[in-house]
Amino acid sequence: MTARAADRTRYDRATAHLDAPIAVVDLDAFDANADDLVRRAAGKPVRVASKSVRCRILLERVLARPGFAGIMSFTLAESLWLARAGFDDVLLAYPSADRSAFAELAADPKLAAAVTVMVDDQAQLDLIDAARAGGQEEIRVCLELDTSLQLLGGRVRIGARRSPLRSPAQLAELARSVARRPGFRLVGLMAYEGHIAGVGDAVAGRPLRSRAIRLMQATSRKELAARRAEAVRAVRAVAPDLEFVNGGGTGSVQHTAAESAVTEIAAGSGLYGPRLFDNYRSFTARPAALFAQPVVRRPGVGVVTVLGGGYPASGAAGADRLPVPYLPEGLRYDPQEGPGEVQTPLLGAPADDLLIGDKVWFRHAKAGELCERFDELQLIEGDRVTAAVPTYRGEGQTFL
Repeated sequence: MTARAADRTRYDRATAHLDAPIAVVDLDAFDANADDLVRRAAGKPVRVASKSVRCRILLERVLARPGFAGIMSFTLAESLWLARAGFDDVLLAYPSADRSAFAELAADPKLAAAVTVMVDDQAQLDLIDAARAGGQEEIRVCLELDTSLQLLGGRVRIGARRSPLRSPAQLAELARSVARRPGFRLVGLMAYEGHIAGVGDAVAGRPLRSRAIRLMQATSRKELAARRAEAVRAVRAVAPDLEFVNGGGTGSVQHTAAESAVTEIAAGSGLYGPRLFDNYRSFTARPAALFAQPVVRRPGVGVVTVLGGGYPASGAAGADRLPVPYLPEGLRYDPQEGPGEVQTPLLGAPADDLLIGDKVWFRHAKAGELCERFDELQLIEGDRVTAAVPTYRGEGQTFL
């Protein structure tokens, strides 16, 4: 029996009393993945990206482990919700225009002490001030550095379009604006290298593409390390008490941790091990989060149909954004239908061994987005479900 077949036996046994569709997290794999992130961070604390987890109980579980500290959130409303739930170090990774949430933040000492907001433009400071509604609490601020690799004088850009702040001088200028402005305190600097941390460098069956990705990433790491160090020096000259410099992501943990200018690493997807993180040479995450759909039809030889399953991930549309049939091994989509909103035909010899009501297990392309489809996660230890815990959705929270 292969390791994957053994996992299928465990998952089927653990969830035999539950009707699909269901979502599960294998806690043995989750904890092993957490240990690997800490190992690769080499002593620097790992800040957990909440958008990749989207379950308060699992956020609490990983933050209780040595080597993890703080949350990186994705909306201001989520940040306030987490702070009210007792998380005392929440870094908002994206700028916000949520005026009502800024009013809450500026009016509550506990929230203001726990939440740090992201800023990369003077206009964002203006919006926050205009939204205070009389609240006088000091707002903690983090600046974001653009990490994209720009070649040929900027005519070629590789990387996400995030912050407009690219040079150390631009960061220092905004840092001075924050320092001069009453009601704000500059506490951090962030630089997320998504084109390194989120792009696999060993694409199956694509050796030339993989080689090109590795060359691009090596070039970008060298350029960014030098520019990030200069940016940190420039900002610390304005704010010598800067509390943290955040960088990285699941795919670049060990490289970013090696930079002396970086004080903490961000990661989250590596806990669940979704399929987009299969294509890395430097680490192997264990699939920890899966979902199961029930077999509801047997249209013919070598074909079964499961209920639903069309859960595409965000990003540029493509086959890599689709979930994949994982267990039993050997199933594939019908190319004329793919994964559907209400039904998904699956082809392959294993289909003939599946009965009506059996479960087919899938892996999502991305991590936390799976939780937008399910109210709860079944936590599996060994061959037993030991708890059912709510996702954000299960707690009535849909932040985006």
